Amino acid sequence: MATVLLVIHLFIALGLVGVVLLQRSEGGALGIGGSGGAGGFLTGRGTANLLTRVTAMLAAAFFVTSILLTILARQGPGSVLDRTPAGKAPVSKPGAPAGKETPPKAGGILERLQKKTPEPK
Repeated sequence: MATVLLVIHLFIALGLVGVVLLQRSEGGALGIGGSGGAGGFLTGRGTANLLTRVTAMLAAAFFVTSILLTILARQGPGSVLDRTPAGKAPVSKPGAPAGKETPPKAGGILERLQKKTPEPK
């Protein structure tokens, strides 16, 4: 569900960028198509109204999909950063206060291995 919504969200974002770039600037120097002449699709005013309405609809859809993605993310399993990697134990003990590390056991690995192996007689 979230993947489908994310793809729709991306298409809306791309459409919004495209429609905004098609709009005529206030100065008119960067607009595409001029003020609309005999070969124009619509009149200058009609094109501006159409692009303004499409921009408003795409912006509303963008906000709705953003809110829905946020709701879906909060119901998920949580942040990837909060998870412990598989096979690794947390550093602190479960009952220990936060921020305190577990003290190392006395002796190194060599000393622990020597205690496990029986001495020859």
